[in-house]
Amino acid sequence: MHAKKGLRQHYQPIQSQLSASYQPLDVVKSLLDFYPFTQLYIADLNAIQKLNSSYATNLEVIKAIQQQYPKLTLWLDAGISNSEELDMWDKLKAKIVLGSEKFTSIGNYLSLSSTIKNSILSLDFFVDGYHGPAELLTHHEYWPQDVIVMTLVNVGVNSGINIELLNKMRENAEGFNLYAAGGVRNIDDLNLLKSMHINGALLATSLHQRQITTDDINAILNE
Repeated sequence: MHAKKGLRQHYQPIQSQLSASYQPLDVVKSLLDFYPFTQLYIADLNAIQKLNSSYATNLEVIKAIQQQYPKLTLWLDAGISNSEELDMWDKLKAKIVLGSEKFTSIGNYLSLSSTIKNSILSLDFFVDGYHGPAELLTHHEYWPQDVIVMTLVNVGVNSGINIELLNKMRENAEGFNLYAAGGVRNIDDLNLLKSMHINGALLATSLHQRQITTDDINAILNE
């Protein structure tokens, strides 16, 4: 799906200049044909939204991706908020992304994050602001090593990165790996993130629309 502004009810199948198909395995193949990425972020929207009475997921599809590309490290946000949901994904050996939006209290977050080795925290900012326990914004001792600043309002709309928010998150957060998600349009945005000491970025729209080239990626990684 093509995510736009975090308005999940309006997401449409992706239209990519890299792939004629929107089937997950085809899209992954096209991305890896374009560039030998070593990490792939996956958001299982069915699992995150919990639209059904049961915890419906795309587990089998994600398993197929991992089986097809065993050397690819998956960063997986499946809306996990309790140990029962975590158990479903245990055998996948993905790096689990814990989205702040799924937690009603800091205690709820800490009780789960303490059981996961090398989890990734996603600080989730929607059109109406941050969703999640307020303590996660100010108490860095609750952070794992890797933290995604997920500005969903900037996702999929070519609006540019949220410089003010990223700078605020970077303050007093030395020693953590911060990743920008939402708004990266081109090599200029990547260079700006690098100058801000942001450790990486989640890319989707800019790749599928060929706004970033393989030469751009090589340049930013080899500088």
